[in-house]
Amino acid sequence: MKFEDIYQFFEDPPPIYLNKELAVCYVLAVLLQQDSYGTELIQVLAQKYTDYRLSDTVLYGALKFLEDEKAIDGYWKKVEGRGRPRRMYRLNPDWRLQSEELAELWERYMGKRCREVVFEADRVLASP
Repeated sequence: MKFEDIYQFFEDPPPIYLNKELAVCYVLAVLLQQDSYGTELIQVLAQKYTDYRLSDTVLYGALKFLEDEKAIDGYWKKVEGRGRPRRMYRLNPDWRLQSEELAELWERYMGKRCREVVFEADRVLASP
């Protein structure tokens, strides 16, 4: 390691991977808006929250948990522009209220994290 490596780390930090708890809240936030499938959930997160990533393992663990709890339902659907049918997920209507609460936790968490990152960047830039 060199000092240049440390500076490079802060200039271009590695992505932050969601844990299962955050993944559950994120999935519910998306499914409140529209049905989705696994790859799309991963891509949307990377596009909307550029510093964050979601691994296949954590995502599918979260989806299995939500299916086991009957919070979401899975079904197969042919997606336009894709070769084979995709396993789509939709919110169970009985879980809407709890999903809204968990989605709110997600939004607050991400809002707080984004504000912390901006604050830290401002503080670093302002220091002598």
